[in-house]
Amino acid sequence: MLVFVVLLAMVAAFLAMRLYAVLGKRTGAEPLPRAAEERLGTPPVARPVEVQGEPRAIGPRQVDAGAENGLRAVIAADPSFDVAQFLDGAKSAYRTILEAYWKGDQDSLEWLTEREVRDAFVEAIAERTAAGHVLDNRLVTIERAAVTEASVEAGVARITVRFDADIASITRDADGTIIAGSMSDAVETHDMWTFARAVRSADPNWKLADTDEA
Repeated sequence: MLVFVVLLAMVAAFLAMRLYAVLGKRTGAEPLPRAAEERLGTPPVARPVEVQGEPRAIGPRQVDAGAENGLRAVIAADPSFDVAQFLDGAKSAYRTILEAYWKGDQDSLEWLTEREVRDAFVEAIAERTAAGHVLDNRLVTIERAAVTEASVEAGVARITVRFDADIASITRDADGTIIAGSMSDAVETHDMWTFARAVRSADPNWKLADTDEA
């Protein structure tokens, strides 16, 4: 089951395992590495999103019409899959991954993202460090998280989620001086993240496999 999908409804369990990931478009903040936007799409399995708990009804804006058939395929491949729980986990992963990227936490990114996505993040972090820049960003709120695509191919489920969020961002130089952004004005961001997981894997977690701007 690849593709951003049924993330941990039990956010507590998810957070306990500290699973995180990052990416997308953001004005006034450091853009995500393009490499990640252009070359992600491989199925992985690790520990970023876990689905557990009782199934719950989903809201009217949580699944785009074009993703319904794909979600049926995911459920057919894994009857335990629950969309509402997945979205809960996806939102937690979105926050955690962004924060790991902003802080340069490569250890967290190691097990929250697939290799190519992780490599792109690590490269961007290295460039940022070399320039002496430090990100002081904050995810203010996630206005909406909705499944836009879903599929199952070669035993791997993939789910794409659109995140509409507000992010306050600041870039500081080595001396702590603000060189870009503002913490008083949140910027609207629109990201498309794809999570993936091998359907028959004993590991219930999903990894970030692709990112793009919405």
